[in-house]
Amino acid sequence: MKLIYAARTDVGMIRSGNEDNYDAVWDPASPVRGIFIVADGMGGHAAGEVASEMAVKIVKHELSTVRDLDGEDVVQLVANALKLANRQIHERTLTEVDKQGMGTTASVLVLAGARYLIGQVGDSRVYLLRAGKFTQLTKDHSYVQEQVDAGYLTPEQARYHPYSNVITRCVGAGSDVEPDIYRGEVKPGDVFLVASDGLTGMVDDRRLAQMLSSPALPERKVQALISEANGRGGLDNITAIIVQVVETDPMADDPNRTLEIPPVG
Repeated sequence: MKLIYAARTDVGMIRSGNEDNYDAVWDPASPVRGIFIVADGMGGHAAGEVASEMAVKIVKHELSTVRDLDGEDVVQLVANALKLANRQIHERTLTEVDKQGMGTTASVLVLAGARYLIGQVGDSRVYLLRAGKFTQLTKDHSYVQEQVDAGYLTPEQARYHPYSNVITRCVGAGSDVEPDIYRGEVKPGDVFLVASDGLTGMVDDRRLAQMLSSPALPERKVQALISEANGRGGLDNITAIIVQVVETDPMADDPNRTLEIPPVG
């Protein structure tokens, strides 16, 4: 597998501190797999930053042994990594007064062979641009998404709803959490975006698709996305990772279809 990627976080135009954290793990000298994580913390500046940093470090460590995405074991491994982060963050909220109420979103994209696997809690999103089609691969764990699912709000109404930033599931809020897991095939030319809601809340999907379709390298695209979000107000911290797939492993067995797997218990 050969990838080109870029990642960046920005405090935005309003916040005094940055509660987002991210990591990107891909070694071109040993291109077995890539791991890309975004976490958006909450609970006050100090606590939110701690929660998101913990989530990124724990998930990265737990997935360090992943070499391929075959079988169900890796699905459980990704789910368990997010569950472990949840337990350790929640334990700190119980033992440290200044950490009470902290939590974080966490979305991790793993690429290996000719497949992707996503683990997600919260409303940090993963998108895929393929052959001109832009698709949100994850579904927000949020109040407004539940209202859209129930038919009470349109997606456009949800975007501007006063409770648009209220999430219904996060890492660290309780003793357990149920991550959503998604997986599917990867093709050369695919462009993935992993982002916090500081980007997706300011820049709509149509504009995101337009900017990701640019022939520019990922580094230029990431900078442009953050500038766009800041130009529209920059109301929150902004984090974006863009991963461009140059080639996949020709020896990998491509799945016949893209699967969405129910939350893993």
